Amino acid sequence: MKLSFAKRIFFLTMALTLGVVDAKTSFAVSRIKDIADIEGVRENQLIGYGLVVGLNGTGDNIKSIAFTKESLISMLDRLGINSRDGQLKSKNIAAVMVTGSLPAFGRQGSRIDVMVSALGDAKSLQGGTLLATPMIGADGEVYAVAQGQIAVGGYSASGANQNVTKGVPTSGRIANGAIIENEINFSLESMKTIKLALRNPDFTTSKRVAAAINAMMGEPSAKAVDPSTITLDVPSKYQDNIVDLMTKIEQLQVQPDQTAKVIIDETSGIVVIGKDVKISKLAIAQGNLTIKISEIPLVSQPFTFSDGETVVDSLTDIQIEEDTESKLSVLDTGVNLQDLVNGLNALGVSPRDLISILQAVKASGALQADIEVI
Repeated sequence: MKLSFAKRIFFLTMALTLGVVDAKTSFAVSRIKDIADIEGVRENQLIGYGLVVGLNGTGDNIKSIAFTKESLISMLDRLGINSRDGQLKSKNIAAVMVTGSLPAFGRQGSRIDVMVSALGDAKSLQGGTLLATPMIGADGEVYAVAQGQIAVGGYSASGANQNVTKGVPTSGRIANGAIIENEINFSLESMKTIKLALRNPDFTTSKRVAAAINAMMGEPSAKAVDPSTITLDVPSKYQDNIVDLMTKIEQLQVQPDQTAKVIIDETSGIVVIGKDVKISKLAIAQGNLTIKISEIPLVSQPFTFSDGETVVDSLTDIQIEEDTESKLSVLDTGVNLQDLVNGLNALGVSPRDLISILQAVKASGALQADIEVI
């Protein structure tokens, strides 16, 4: 018997699916380094205020942007140029905010990328050069200095009656644009206890991580203290080689657990349903009622040589359309994600309607999951 192309694709998909399910060693398993962070090994946000020069008439209007003018005057003063008595009219300068991240264990002399964003009314930063800008951390200390040519992905062009803008021309990036000048004091080797923080807190996952570490160590060194934190007492044989210890721990594989959750983005109509979402037995009906109202203008003209007036009226046309093909569908107790989707698809439910249905099912108490609207 010769199978059609669609059937062959179907059976191939089912075979691949069963193969994935049978491979329990790799199904839904993640490395610890992908689900947890090490306390102290983190980035730090940096921010700075600076000036961009060399713009082709697309910079700030100095007459209306006071902070750009004052910044320019202060910079020229530091260079020994007195410009306070002059009339500054240049539009080739823009005030910007510079942001970046200081990586963990960033050393003096190494470089980091920075983002540059216009602060005033500049039209574009294309072709601009950022002048030396100190970048400070949350403690007010300077950790890096940024400077360099800005790479802008967007552009803007305008004429007398039309303008075209693509992307965001008022924001750009400088690759390796900042040099680290100050380091954050953090000694990993001196730590006697290490804390792991789960990115998605969960009691079960926390316990599994601790169990995996203890199995590798051969002793009860790790302990789950809460849904987010696992503490690890560094064994004596790793006191002077914590990097080796963390390398082994990062590669351990754990199957993360998660709560049943439905994520709804009402702006875009996107619905994401977790695999553990269950519903109790209920019936669902979905129908559409469309009411269309249109106004047809009517003009009444008087007879020739009469004293009448031209009257403009309208004829209202109302059309009501109701989807009569909608049916009441019953979903059995404890159906899983696939059954739920199949049942709703059988009703011809659109993503927008699916959002309303899921919220109504949750309100009825039949949906055994959390709904999160973003």
